[in-house]
Amino acid sequence: MQNYLDFEKGLAEIEGKAEELRALARKTPEMDVAAEAIALDSKASALLDELYRSLDPWRKAQVARHPDRPHCRDYVSALFSEWTPLAGDRNFADDHAVMGGLARFDDRPVVVIGHEKGHDTRSRIERNFGMARPEGYRKAIRLMDLADRFGLPVVTLVDTPGAYPGKGAEERGQAEAIARATEKCLAIGTPIVSVIIGEGGSGGAVAVATADQVAMLEHSIYSVISPEGCASILWKDADKAREAAEALRLTAQDLRALGVVDRIVPEPRGGAQRDRATTIERVGGAIRDMLGELDGKKPEALRKARRRKYLDMGSKSLVA
Repeated sequence: MQNYLDFEKGLAEIEGKAEELRALARKTPEMDVAAEAIALDSKASALLDELYRSLDPWRKAQVARHPDRPHCRDYVSALFSEWTPLAGDRNFADDHAVMGGLARFDDRPVVVIGHEKGHDTRSRIERNFGMARPEGYRKAIRLMDLADRFGLPVVTLVDTPGAYPGKGAEERGQAEAIARATEKCLAIGTPIVSVIIGEGGSGGAVAVATADQVAMLEHSIYSVISPEGCASILWKDADKAREAAEALRLTAQDLRALGVVDRIVPEPRGGAQRDRATTIERVGGAIRDMLGELDGKKPEALRKARRRKYLDMGSKSLVA
């Protein structure tokens, strides 16, 4: 069953009516409703184009959070072979919000690290809705150390509202773990590429996205705070989330212009949730291109260019 966002209510009504006609025709074969269903399909297609032609930042945030978008495990299953998950931070526990392990991409050994939100109620609770605790970031550090030791490229898939802000996480050093993970991204001597596949929330995203090259799906978001959190701080009113989304410059298009991300991966018409297979294929192409551009670079050259990339951030402006 298709899940519809608030701004897609009109589309839901039209597509629902078309499906009702088809269901009626299946029950009563003598009824000829093909023409009416085709007309409704055409109307729905035009409305879909209109809705997604110029999404504002708040609507993009809604699309980025759509429950039917492909998640990390979907990309791992489709794009990587010989997947061998590795668990635990060798200190406290295994954080299921962060999945990682060894795999092959185009028959090339790589280390994969990603946030996993889960796909139903049980798995979302198990994965803590993609919000990692300190042990999740320490697991990422362990995997990056492994990649550095054996000269393996690192691929990270980012989809998190942010690091988990709970009392236990803070007691176990959440901020320190995020800082150490970010530092490790800058320190390893192997290529590291990242794709923002949904939400890139705050330090929880930066901890594994401080990469040589960063790509964003067209309707994903990447920001220092969620629109709701920003609105609560600035206006003491979470209902101002739309205004906050505008101010945060969290869209792929703005962040590409600012030099925060390096490329935008186009999504299928109507968003990744409407054609998961095509989305995954395009992300695979972006990873292939990014790794190809980094091939053959020596460790010191990679570290130097990576550090320069992040030191230079903020030098570009959206104002001409």
